[in-house]
Amino acid sequence: VQLVESGGGLVQPGGSLRLSCAASGFTFSSYTMNWYRQAAGKERELVATITSAGGSTYYPDSVKGRFNISRDNAKNTVYLQMNSLKPEDTAVYYCNARRLGVNDFWGQGTQVTVSS
Repeated sequence: VQLVESGGGLVQPGGSLRLSCAASGFTFSSYTMNWYRQAAGKERELVATITSAGGSTYYPDSVKGRFNISRDNAKNTVYLQMNSLKPEDTAVYYCNARRLGVNDFWGQGTQVTVSS
């Protein structure tokens, strides 16, 4: 099983980044996909969820209207489009695949730094 995140980097406040997470080794289309983030000295927090078929999404208030999660089940990939980035969005972003009561997989994380 592998989840490989990419697309992180340094961006100025107000800018955009698109994260990708390529999955392999499991039935991607059967899993809810999540993006989490963890800033230095803080707990990991959920920033976006998309159900297995992509029919439903969830965002906490901190990112709602700025972040958009999507998935391509044919490519076994989930994306996180991040717009209007703020310094407080700086964190390591992690991809997670979850099938409740079955499995819970994590990627290695990708750093996002929002700074001028």
